[in-house]
Amino acid sequence: MENLCWKEECGVFGIFNHREAANITYLGLYALQHRGQESAGITTSDGKCLHSHRQMGLVADIFHENIIANLPGRMAIGHVRYSTSGSSNIKNCQPFAIEYSLGSLAIAHNGNLINDIPIRKRLVDSGALFQSNSDTEVIVHLIARSPLPTVEDRIIDALSQVKGAYCLVILTENKLIAARDPHGFRPLVLGRMGNSYVVASETCSFDLIEAEFIREIEPGEILIIDENGIRSIFPFDSVEKKQCIFEFIYFARPDSYIFGHNVYMVRKKLGELLCKYCPCDDAEMVIPVPDSGIPASIGYANCAKIPLELGLIRNHYVGRTFIEPKQSIRHFGVKIKLNITSEILKNKKVVVIDDSIVRGTTSRKIIKMIRNGGAKEIHFRISSPPIISPCYYGIDTPTHKELIASSHSVEEINKYVTSDTLGYLPIEALREAVSNPEEYCYACFTGKYPLPFPKEELEQLNLFRSLR
Repeated sequence: MENLCWKEECGVFGIFNHREAANITYLGLYALQHRGQESAGITTSDGKCLHSHRQMGLVADIFHENIIANLPGRMAIGHVRYSTSGSSNIKNCQPFAIEYSLGSLAIAHNGNLINDIPIRKRLVDSGALFQSNSDTEVIVHLIARSPLPTVEDRIIDALSQVKGAYCLVILTENKLIAARDPHGFRPLVLGRMGNSYVVASETCSFDLIEAEFIREIEPGEILIIDENGIRSIFPFDSVEKKQCIFEFIYFARPDSYIFGHNVYMVRKKLGELLCKYCPCDDAEMVIPVPDSGIPASIGYANCAKIPLELGLIRNHYVGRTFIEPKQSIRHFGVKIKLNITSEILKNKKVVVIDDSIVRGTTSRKIIKMIRNGGAKEIHFRISSPPIISPCYYGIDTPTHKELIASSHSVEEINKYVTSDTLGYLPIEALREAVSNPEEYCYACFTGKYPLPFPKEELEQLNLFRSLR
């Protein structure tokens, strides 16, 4: 549950040639809601004009039947958002839609650029007017200002100037265009729904709408879908893949297929490896921290040949905000989301499995709840290595100062969270959980970033996070 401190980035969805494009996009975003819960938006094309609705809140709360009815057309893109770049307010909601010299265009983005601040400064100095403080709008301006004759050429021109992580869905009056950055930091997949094509951040959105998964969109690929079918181009120099390993640990839904793997099976494998590298010989049961700790707990319990029990129960009906009573209740924020099953825990030696520790504060509260529930010993196991560095590629992670593992040893963290023992998955074991481990980014665990940062950009990113 330490993952309460993480904010998942964003999710994108697009569909071409469907008579209920807006409604299908709504369903696709509903399935991607785990990737962003601050705002959502849909833009459709009726072949002549674009129609948009964006709003703060959850997908199901925003898109009522009358709103969907006012989004006509057979093409659509959609977006769910967390504020990885730019503050959390309506002006940063996506998709962004504009009118420019070639007509109309809308764009939705999952990821984070690392050189948007110097590009924004250059554009502002030349007279550009920005409506938001999102890095995505930099791409919009670069497309609009490009002198090239076609929208495809302008997109290539714009993306050749930016660096960082991006999965884009772009809508014009008659085209749906998808693009993934050359390193492939974030997932993007292609599917088919009858005579319609769909693109999305994860395959779980295809399952809901009964779309057939075709393939992953490749790093560096731009896919153009129009009345003539699908065209695929690779306009950029080939570079090493650096897919985000944390998608498997926490961000992606366990029923999704990304980066060539089923997420659930990778998480279960992480649990097996955790048992191998961090065993607890006299433990009597495994307790998962729900929900993302459950697959790893299954793997750990199977490997250790001890029972898995639901010693922690999650309340799935908690909203994003709640009113805390004036009279203090200890650990209220955690207790409203989780409760213990004392009958299971009493006088037992338990292994508690979570996917990560970020600040350590939530883990400390959970361990104390389990201890108060009667557990005799608590052995805390984490199905990822210690997180020592922030992510700058599309995840809203804390700063170095806030990451407990960046300044404390494992034993110091164990003492802080009050567990009897603490064990992390070693990074070499994490690499064993996936094929082609060299194709992943491990920067949050190593501090070694695959893309160098302009000094000004890094300072601005850290300042933004420290002021949140």
